[in-house]
Amino acid sequence: MAAEPIPPVERRKKNPKDEKRLRAGVSKPVPGGRFRSLGLGLITGASDDDPAAIGTYAAVGASLGPSFLWTIPALLPMMYATVYLCSKVGQVTGEGLFAVIRKHYPRWLLFSILACALIGNVIEAGADIGGMSAALHLLVPIPQWLLVLCIGLATAALQILGSYKTLKTVFRWLALVLLAYVAAAFLAKPNLSEVLRGTFVPHLRFDSHSLSMLVAIVGTTLSAYLYSWQSNEEVEEDISLGRRRLTDRMGSTKHELEHSRLDVAAGMTFASVITYFIMLSTAATLFKAGKHDISTAAEAAQALAPVAGKLSEALFALGVFSVGFLAVPIMTTGAAYDLCQSFGWKHGLHYHPREVKGFSISIAIFTALAVGLNFMGINPMRALVLSSIVQGVSTPFLMLLIMLITTNGNIMGRWRNTRPLNILGWLSTAAMFAASLALLITFMK
Repeated sequence: MAAEPIPPVERRKKNPKDEKRLRAGVSKPVPGGRFRSLGLGLITGASDDDPAAIGTYAAVGASLGPSFLWTIPALLPMMYATVYLCSKVGQVTGEGLFAVIRKHYPRWLLFSILACALIGNVIEAGADIGGMSAALHLLVPIPQWLLVLCIGLATAALQILGSYKTLKTVFRWLALVLLAYVAAAFLAKPNLSEVLRGTFVPHLRFDSHSLSMLVAIVGTTLSAYLYSWQSNEEVEEDISLGRRRLTDRMGSTKHELEHSRLDVAAGMTFASVITYFIMLSTAATLFKAGKHDISTAAEAAQALAPVAGKLSEALFALGVFSVGFLAVPIMTTGAAYDLCQSFGWKHGLHYHPREVKGFSISIAIFTALAVGLNFMGINPMRALVLSSIVQGVSTPFLMLLIMLITTNGNIMGRWRNTRPLNILGWLSTAAMFAASLALLITFMK
């Protein structure tokens, strides 16, 4: 039976000055006068452009040219809605998404979604490690199997031994490397009229290839691992501000939520711009050159060399490796968060590894499984298809739960969704269900 809902409370008020600030909608003072840092949305948004996603966007650009550029601005509001809702869950409840689901919903539902999340995260992390090693192999003459091992060890060490502050700093800098795709697109010298037409005039052929590409873009852009990561990142941010007890983290202020809203909007816009230029660079080069059959980011980088020059290849490969180093820890650490919250285990990046052994061991196991997939002879693209099917089934239901949580006054208090956010959230949920249904139909044919 689901646990009894626990109404959230406002952040603990320690003196009359704090009460006055809270009534005015100003954040509660924290040690050192600090406030929530900028860039949490940037990290989440950049991780959405992981190597597997880059391969998808490159494949769309190479096979369909600039005609699908309109999908990126169309999906931006949905990206914002889903990530901001998860951000709000973390801030208001003071807990991660799966901890909230565990408290308020049946165990069978929790563990069903957990199983799909773990499978999807591990498979996608494995494919990303393979994509990173393939991209790096284009730049340095080191055996790819050795690169896979080195990447796995480096990402595991960063997650287990690094603090939340360290990861946040590293991830921010890695996110900026994605600007290489903007440079790559300009080097490609695209036709301006074609770009404008593809961006502002929606075009869709109702054939199997175009529809499957549309489904792939929707599924890749609204990735499931973003949801729990954003809520957990908000909790870690609160703890870094000195709010270590759950009672101190529960609730929020208007000013804090507004700050997060702007931060998430900026992060999702950044991610969409990068996605746009990935698709544009391959559309302006590979599509025009007749190289339509691209299935991975490394293949796209390699194919760019004879068409747009070695510099474009190097920029593309550098972007793949850098964002992979950001996305893989988010997937494997995210899986560890989900597992620990589902079972009620102590967890968090702000603890020493010895204090959260289950959390640290989970990260190591999930990273090892992701690395191991690259040595099992499994085709990474087929693995990604399986991951897409698994997440395609679970993600819409997870989004449905997020909508139910954020519209529930017993959970969110006065911070339940406004009407505009509700409309956008339900539209996003409907789009996910439609994309998943189309994916299943495509897979069955």
